Parts: sequence; C-alpha cells; structure tokens
Amino acid sequence: MSGVLHLLRLSGAASIQDGGRPGFLRDGLSASGPMDRLAHAAANVLVGNPPDAAAIELGLAGATLRAEGGPVRLALAGACGPLRLDGEPLADHRSFLLAEGAELTLGRPRAGVFATLAVAGGFGLHPVLGSVALHRRAALGGLDGRPLREGDRLPLAGSAPAGAADLCLDPVPLESDRPIRVVLGPQDDCFASDGLATFLEQEFTVSGQADRMGYQLDGPAIAHGEGGFNIVSDATVMGSVQVPGTGRPIVLMADRQTTGGYPKIATVVSADLRRIAQRRPGEAVRFEAVDLATARKLAQGRAAARDALQENLRPVVGAAERLMAANVAGAAVDAFRDD
Repeated sequence: MSGVLHLLRLSGAASIQDGGRPGFLRDGLSASGPMDRLAHAAANVLVGNPPDAAAIELGLAGATLRAEGGPVRLALAGACGPLRLDGEPLADHRSFLLAEGAELTLGRPRAGVFATLAVAGGFGLHPVLGSVALHRRAALGGLDGRPLREGDRLPLAGSAPAGAADLCLDPVPLESDRPIRVVLGPQDDCFASDGLATFLEQEFTVSGQADRMGYQLDGPAIAHGEGGFNIVSDATVMGSVQVPGTGRPIVLMADRQTTGGYPKIATVVSADLRRIAQRRPGEAVRFEAVDLATARKLAQGRAAARDALQENLRPVVGAAERLMAANVAGAAVDAFRDD
C-alpha cells in the first residue's frame, strides 16, 4: 500500500502548491504557486526536497492529519500556530517523523496568514501544464482541480528517508512593521498628484475582500487624473496595484487575472510580495516608493536568503527544543500582582 497523508480535520483554506506554472500568461493563465515563496522553500528544504517541490499551503487554517501506510517526514514553516504530535507540543520550522497512525494537529497561526507543510518526497499527483499547483478559478492542478477538504487522502510520492535526522531553521520573520516597498507605475501618470500623495503617505488596511487572487485595501480614495480610470487592458504581474473607479487599491496576487483595464499605480517589489501576502484582514499597510535599482538589490538579497536555507540547516537539539515549543516562559506570573 502506498503511503497517504489523511486530512482528518480542516478549518480554513488549504491547497497544493509548488513553484507554479510560468509561461502561460498569453493563454490567460497566471502561474499560481506559493503566496510566501520563502516559507515554502524553507519547509521543503527542511525535509530534503527541492525548494519548489509540491507542498500543502494553509491559509489561516488549522488541521489534523494522520499518516497511513507508513511513516511521513514533515516540516511546517511560515505563519505557524501551535503544533502537536500525538498531543505533545512540537516546534515549527523543523523536520520531524509522523509515524504510521500518529496524528499531527496544527493550530491556526498566531500571526500572518500562510504556512507551508512539506512532506519528504512530495505528493503522487499528476502535473497539469508542468505543475501540480492549484489554480482554483481555472480548476487546474491540486487534488482533482480543487482546494483540499476534510477527508482527503493525499498520495505520497515516496517514503520517509530511513535514519534521517531532525533538522531545524530559524523562523523566517514576517516583517510586518515596515512599509511595503513599491516601484511606481507603469500607469502612475494616470493619477492626480494628490492621488499619488495619498497612496504613499496614507495608511490602508487589508479588507475582507482578500484571497489568492488579490487583496483589496480599505482607506482613503486615491484620485485619478483627468483621463479617468479606464485604460486599454494590458498585462499584470503578482504585486500589480490596480486602482479602479472606487479609488480603493487592489494588490494582485498569485492567482490574479493576466490582464486588466484599471491603471496600475505601482508594483510591489518581488522581495516584499511575501510581506503583503502575510497581512491579515484589518491589518495596516503603508507603501514606500523605491527606484528600480533598489528593487533589484532587494530581489538579489531575497534570492540569497532562499539559497542560504540549505547551509543554515542544523540538527534539532532534543528536549530543549520541546520546551521552547511549549512556551513555558509565556505562562510566568508576576509575584507583585494581587490577581
């Protein structure tokens, strides 16, 4: 019997994602792939997979999973919540063995939105256009072209490596306290000067209209110029910031439409895509304009951080790591308080 990972319980969104399927924009299909590529790579590297291997992406989700047909080596990275292995606390950003019949419980994340759960060897799924990443609106990839749901049994492509050591990485910071950096354009000339000032100087919040296709932001309206808000439709990228007639910006994400007829005031630099993706509804967003040279340097730095994941792996130290996962210090009391 081939091993499977049985999804016993799920609260929130979950899908299979890999590096995505670039090259199909001309056919009207965006690439999909992870919302947080650095976290996705970290989880995969921890279990010995290539950084872009298929993994489970969880969005504000909690879940319980069981190994069936053999043991499974797993790792969770990104926006993580409490993690328990057969009821015992376990740290995230480390690899561990889920024995056959054992259950793993993932709590909803404490901060951020997206976490990645990687399995050693990946999943036994059939690629569509070279990828198993789910594109929900196109019903491509994933498990039968849909998001994951309770009761799913995910076929595994291999077995857990015998004798593999448990490894860990420092958690990847969510960096939620700094502005999101953007390069203005390509249609910043479609906006009034006070509209540009509003975009760069005022605070916005992520609205409830936020998913893998785009994040609509609440806040002050951004004024268009005399030409209005309609342009000849042209290509979009992940991070394009469209401003429709409402004046409310929309940051396009991994499952975006490939073209759009609203002017794009700016583009989020690639290094900050994970930072905007990890903002929850109601959380603040501010923007900061940088030039193209700075954006390139930031992209190079992010690529270097991704490449360094492998060399930053280290063995799990054992019992002390379990105490850290239990957050013993967080239960401390103040002897000087009456309550």
